[in-house]
Amino acid sequence: MPELPEVETIARGLHALVQGRRIADARLLTPAVLRAGRTETLPGRTVTHVSRRAKLLRLHLDHGGCLVFHLKMTGRVWVAGPGLDLPKHTHLICGLDGGDRLVFEDTRRFGYCAVFEAGEMEEWDFFRSLGPEPLETCAEDLSRRIGVRRAGVKALLLNQTILAGVGNIYADESLFAARIHPASLAAAIPESKRLQLFEELRRILLEAIAAGGSTISDYRNAYGKSGIFQDSFQVYGKKGEPCPACGRPLQAEQVAGRTSTHCVRCQKLY
Repeated sequence: MPELPEVETIARGLHALVQGRRIADARLLTPAVLRAGRTETLPGRTVTHVSRRAKLLRLHLDHGGCLVFHLKMTGRVWVAGPGLDLPKHTHLICGLDGGDRLVFEDTRRFGYCAVFEAGEMEEWDFFRSLGPEPLETCAEDLSRRIGVRRAGVKALLLNQTILAGVGNIYADESLFAARIHPASLAAAIPESKRLQLFEELRRILLEAIAAGGSTISDYRNAYGKSGIFQDSFQVYGKKGEPCPACGRPLQAEQVAGRTSTHCVRCQKLY
């Protein structure tokens, strides 16, 4: 599933491609992917800017409101030129002035879109439940947020109501960087280590954005290109390989319902 760096990369690319452009028409090919609103309200609207919140991709429209996408595991939003054949699993096509098309495709159909008018998105239950952004919140605040909880730290990092935008990749990478075992109880982790965790998380997210995100299988940016941050992974997906710090084989186990790769020697269990 695209996480914060991947969605941020897509948002920045789309912003450069569609800002100021008018939606000429909209064709919803798979009604089930539309969770709210009506695509009939899109023609004639102009995209003012594109942004990200958590793992949501938002195309802001004139007169308020926005077109929102959640890409889930295999969703893509990109701009296709005139005459280009579209993929089989295309679900929404928005024609743009100049002949280009904004395309939403998703092979597995877990992703979805929604259309909100001014003020409606802020009342959407899912949007209201989202926790703070890790790149917009200081490490001290995030440390306090998890420090009072007797829950697993990995589960809290993945909980979008606690922290928005982080998934399995960047949870594993930041926990390794801070030398914290993913099964540790958050309340048992010393404050200094919690602060280190969120400082490392911020560093890794910014480095991943600069690298265009991580491509494991399906992820592509707005220009159809892969990210390269996967080349910088320290532990994610590297079960059995040597720990980059001590050389001991990395282990993987189920933590918070997700496969978590870590080093039992370097990462302390609190």
